[in-house]
Amino acid sequence: MSPLVIKYISIGLLLNLLFAAELFSQESGPDNVRLMFYNTENLFDTVDDTLKDDDEFLPEGSRRWNLKRYNSKINALYKTIVAAGGWKPPAVIALCEIEKRSVLEDLVYDTFLMKYNYGIIHEESPDPRGIDVCMIYDRNVISLIDYCYWIPGKDSGVEFSSRSILYARLLVRSDTLHLIVNHWPSRRGGVLAGEGTRLGLAKLIMAKADSINRQSHSEAKIIIMGDFNCTPGDQELSPFTAPADNLSIFVNFSAKPAERGEGTYRYMGTWEMIDQVFVSRSLIKSSNGIISDETGFKVFKPDFLLKRDPVYPGFSPFATYRGYKYQAGFSDHLPVLLDLGFN
Repeated sequence: MSPLVIKYISIGLLLNLLFAAELFSQESGPDNVRLMFYNTENLFDTVDDTLKDDDEFLPEGSRRWNLKRYNSKINALYKTIVAAGGWKPPAVIALCEIEKRSVLEDLVYDTFLMKYNYGIIHEESPDPRGIDVCMIYDRNVISLIDYCYWIPGKDSGVEFSSRSILYARLLVRSDTLHLIVNHWPSRRGGVLAGEGTRLGLAKLIMAKADSINRQSHSEAKIIIMGDFNCTPGDQELSPFTAPADNLSIFVNFSAKPAERGEGTYRYMGTWEMIDQVFVSRSLIKSSNGIISDETGFKVFKPDFLLKRDPVYPGFSPFATYRGYKYQAGFSDHLPVLLDLGFN
């Protein structure tokens, strides 16, 4: 058994004590299936990959990323996942900003998560920094039917470059769920930066969703989730919710919490809901099998994921870094959760 596993076993009871009250208030209940999306804020290992632009996350790099910091990051993510589960960790955990499969394996197999029989879905994306979109799933609850990655520019017929989009077809208690996981280009350089690319990604996903419906010969149950790097009212997301004559019309479960001032990312003192969940109307109105509604969505924001902002009033996500200053935190994003029920 590795020292890392021994370390997690030794803190297991302590974690249970520390988060017992938190878990009770967040629990999803034994009959629900919980999904989670989390931008992990640069989960890199400490090994140089000559095919990726990962130099800043090396021991000699600008962030002085080393094994101690890496292990602390794995611990932080494990702790968040366990706390987000309630009765047990979420059945599906979609992640972004993951460098490679091996860091996922460290998270799943070298922590207490190893007892939950998680499977891993991961492939390298064309992102120059090497950060990927991926997923782990509890094989005792979820069966993987198949999956693929849609590569923008290749799958859309439109020339643009972005991270791959993960599509997974899952069996949840004999019902089929289609899950689409995203990490869209950022708005660095201003709100309009990357707007055209993000709109192109939305149109690509809608075309794929239409195809899923046609192949299903019915209204398929589809969830679109991820870090969209835009907020619910931005036009890039309008293809998901605009009225149309097709079946691929979605409801943004993140929109109402955003109107109340909630968010997953804080920019210059203002919360922004850039990590979002869209659910097809067929899943909402389902009379058989899995079902969900807006009450099943929440931003997961326990106290330990927050830190008092040193510049603006209030709290911000307790990030691993603030600028280039290491804080030993969790992530600069908060996770989002969605509970599925059953008819």
